[in-house]
Amino acid sequence: MLKIRPEQGCRYDILSLGEVMIRLDPGEERIHTTRHFRVWEGGGEYNVARGLRRCFGKRAAVVTAIPDNPVGRLLEDLILQGGVSTEYIRWVPFDGVGRRVRVGLNFTERGFGVRAAVGCSDRGHSAASQMKRGDVDWDLVFGRHGIRWFHTGGIFAALSPTTSELIIEAVTAARRYGTIVSYDLNYRPSLWKDIGGKEKAIEVNRSIVPLVDVLLGNEEDFSAALGFKVEGLDESCSSLDPANFKKMMSEVVKVYPNIKAVATTLRNAKTATRNDWGAILYMDGQFYQSRLWQDLEILDRVGGGDSFASGLIYALLEDKGPDEAVEYGAAHGALAMTTPGDTTMATLAEVERVMKGGTARISR
Repeated sequence: MLKIRPEQGCRYDILSLGEVMIRLDPGEERIHTTRHFRVWEGGGEYNVARGLRRCFGKRAAVVTAIPDNPVGRLLEDLILQGGVSTEYIRWVPFDGVGRRVRVGLNFTERGFGVRAAVGCSDRGHSAASQMKRGDVDWDLVFGRHGIRWFHTGGIFAALSPTTSELIIEAVTAARRYGTIVSYDLNYRPSLWKDIGGKEKAIEVNRSIVPLVDVLLGNEEDFSAALGFKVEGLDESCSSLDPANFKKMMSEVVKVYPNIKAVATTLRNAKTATRNDWGAILYMDGQFYQSRLWQDLEILDRVGGGDSFASGLIYALLEDKGPDEAVEYGAAHGALAMTTPGDTTMATLAEVERVMKGGTARISR
């Protein structure tokens, strides 16, 4: 049972801790051949807060660090357009050329048909990756200001030894003030590759998960980032049996009894543009499974899991119950993958229409 702080006395409904990058999107072209990019903002943890603000109307803020230069101010402008508060952003003096501090970049091509989506990060020495214990007054944030729900994840934890330590400091403070803590494992092989691979990912995540209330992930996350094995899942992640995931989720809660809810997305990527999609939530000793979309058409898959998380959190904040929460999450994730960029362009009305089985007939 989740005991969520009431709105009264809390400045924000959702606060995310993580790096916000500039995404450079070549559209229908490829990263290595394009001559132009479209600019978005995005980041696994930030996307959740933005989704809760833009789609669901919740008060949202982000904790991150950004260099104080024109590129950093571009990122600020994008965040402001998303409606997320910049109150807790740490502005870092720029060194002139980016030797010591910079904005992280994320080049992402969407893929099409048999050509898979591709992501290429360029985020070394970023301001956010250098955040450490003591940079944030958590007693001010969670105590005097008040936060109902705090979200962070494995992407930020992978950026440096100090970011994982900062997460532990933050979630410890959040729990002290009765704030719900959610953590998305979000395993990214490229981030762990040079610092110990899966073994290091498991070590770091196992130090954080005992402090978490709600744990999120997909089929790869629970295995590669936490060390749980999913039976019946082949190496290509093409065989999704919900029964096997339910066994795994039950085992996770046994090992980590602090976890009050665990949720996983189900995805079978038949092609880059046609996926089977759904989700499962384990909460209060019961499983809740969303509708399973067969051959869901995908425009841009990046951010689908983050939008699932924001839909799920919205429903739990609104006390709609776990059966509805998993449906809100799955429907929002499905809609987010119909538009470009990491972040949602969906509305609450659209989410609820999809949940009710609404068709794609034109609305006018």
